[in-house]
Amino acid sequence: MVNKEKIIETIFNVIDEINLEFPEDNRLEKSVDTVLFGKSGKLDSLGLVNFIVATEQHIEENFNVLISLTDEKAMSQKNSPFKTIGTLADYIALLINESSNEEPSLGEPSNE
Repeated sequence: MVNKEKIIETIFNVIDEINLEFPEDNRLEKSVDTVLFGKSGKLDSLGLVNFIVATEQHIEENFNVLISLTDEKAMSQKNSPFKTIGTLADYIALLINESSNEEPSLGEPSNE
């Protein structure tokens, strides 16, 4: 089981990077309740894409696993995983857990 706090910390590190590109009054708050996209969100569509790519890269670096946050599964969720940082962290935890049950993580030797 993956540590959700470590996922949130990873997302907060991405926010630190993304915030360097924004004016101070338009920066993302580091809170699980921060709305990422939509009416109350601070990210436009391009900002969301950049955020997702950076998050995928950080997850790969920190958890040694490849995930895709923009596949059909993510887009078909009843509740968007991109609503808040908390919902995104929950979705990432689900993907990491599913990935660890299906195949070896990057860098791990296979049993073949």
